[in-house]
Amino acid sequence: MDDLSSKFVVVAFRDEKQACEGVRALSELHGEATISLYGYAVIQRGVDGSVSLKTAQLEGPIGTGVGALVGALMGIYANPVGSGVGMSIVTAVGASRDLFSLGVGCEFIASVGKQLPQGSTALVAEISEDWLAPLDSRMEAIGGTVLREWRDDYVDVEMQKRIDQARVEFMQRRAGLAAVTAEKKDALKKEVSKVEQNLRCALDRIENRLDRFGREAEAKVQALNEQAKKAGTESKARIEQRIAAIRADHAQRKARLERSGRLALEALQP
Repeated sequence: MDDLSSKFVVVAFRDEKQACEGVRALSELHGEATISLYGYAVIQRGVDGSVSLKTAQLEGPIGTGVGALVGALMGIYANPVGSGVGMSIVTAVGASRDLFSLGVGCEFIASVGKQLPQGSTALVAEISEDWLAPLDSRMEAIGGTVLREWRDDYVDVEMQKRIDQARVEFMQRRAGLAAVTAEKKDALKKEVSKVEQNLRCALDRIENRLDRFGREAEAKVQALNEQAKKAGTESKARIEQRIAAIRADHAQRKARLERSGRLALEALQP
């Protein structure tokens, strides 16, 4: 049995007709409750190597993840192949930051690039699934190659690490004010102020991330509840497991980031 929390899938096809068949297959699997589909998009890689959006179903917070992933892929392949590296520094760095924020690794993007040659089409989606085989077999029958990426929480871990480091530095620099001479105090105050600003910016990022993923998790739960209304007893049990996995994942992420935020706020107190 596979992980029940959500993941990204990219299904590479030879052409747009096959990708449309892939969309129908996804919808059918969702209707059967074999998977839960949160959003999808069909993208096409042109003869110049760039990526364009053909069609999408990305409603509200639930479609945020797929929308961001597609946007990042379009950014990476924004420039024609003739530019040398196939992407500008600005778009590559910006897209990489977006992908890291999503919990998507570079290895996955490299795999997508290999499976998506010029002139091909891909279906990008976010799903929950109990087993790999149903999606794989349906897409392989159409002519698609399935790539998966679990949405990792290493971004949250990195944010926690950085805010903890900034908190310790702030406390140490502030404590050092009492031990320096008057002529060095003004310079140290500037350093303390700089670290404090960094710490407050990190707190803002945590708050924004918690808000974003909180709304996304709630939207997924609502979508799963709607799916459960049309499901039979056995399928409904699987959907309830997916709901529990989404809630557990969000609770773990929230607890980790809130802990770092709470300690940072305590450090900022006079």
